[in-house]
Amino acid sequence: MARLDIRPFEATDLPAAAALLAERHRQHRTRHPLLAAGYEDPRRALVEVTAVWESDDASGTVLREGAEVTGYLLGAPKKSPVWGPNIWVEAAGHAVRTAEHIRDLYGAAATRWVDDGRIAHYTLVPDDPALLDAWFRLAFGSQQAHAIRPVPESPIPAPTGLTIRHAVRDDIPVLAQLELALPQHQGLSPVFSAGTVPTLPEVLDEWEEDFDDSDYVTFVAESNGKVIGSAVGTSIEKGSTHSGLSQPDNSGFLTFAAVFPEARGLGAGRALGEAVLNWSAEVGYDAVVTDWRVTNLLSSRAWPALGFQQTFHRLHRLIGH
Repeated sequence: MARLDIRPFEATDLPAAAALLAERHRQHRTRHPLLAAGYEDPRRALVEVTAVWESDDASGTVLREGAEVTGYLLGAPKKSPVWGPNIWVEAAGHAVRTAEHIRDLYGAAATRWVDDGRIAHYTLVPDDPALLDAWFRLAFGSQQAHAIRPVPESPIPAPTGLTIRHAVRDDIPVLAQLELALPQHQGLSPVFSAGTVPTLPEVLDEWEEDFDDSDYVTFVAESNGKVIGSAVGTSIEKGSTHSGLSQPDNSGFLTFAAVFPEARGLGAGRALGEAVLNWSAEVGYDAVVTDWRVTNLLSSRAWPALGFQQTFHRLHRLIGH
């Protein structure tokens, strides 16, 4: 077997890394064909790897076996304090010919990251069992799911007892309260999200300003004439969470859904998700994307039950704890 040679990533490694990334994406699409086919082209993959490499404070490692590059790993920090003293390996930040070798690449790269005080590590990993297993054996755990499904072939009817309709401006007060319901729920066990919860006046002002934005569609669910939940749909290009290899072509995005705690269990969440699916089909999208915290017991069950299949896993590791 050829000797493994791991060294710091350099700009001259970009073409070889792009070829590996295109190969990884080609294999990924055999399981999830709704993902964008364009990234199977090394030229387009090169744009993604280059963007990671040119991020502020990016660094990483490359693996050579003999004369051939067979793996690379690149990470860069995000400035938001929500993520802690962090390093992020995005979807285009890693590819290996042999899954086990991601452990060697990380072992070499993480030395610098931890020496720099960056102890909160995040990585976005395609839905590949061998690759996920390798990351799990680096003490990473699952944090966020990215998922996709095709649009329905025919409209899905609303369940009996609920009314699903487009939101109107008079709904703004209750829409603002529902927008707070989700981060409040995320702050509870077992999610324990560290995200800040805005104030009601702040959210009201945002709804007043953005309500007529035609790039977004908002639905509400009513039970006995009372709004109990809402959902928002838009184009996938409007969502910052899904970009590059994790952003399918011509897709809608279920960007938000919430139901008041006292109204959960009536089927409103599922019905709202189905409303966004129906809207996506009417607009002409081929697929719909969403994401959720895997520790959110509600969404992690509701969205797979609605047909969403996980394409990427955001994993997290906190060093020293």
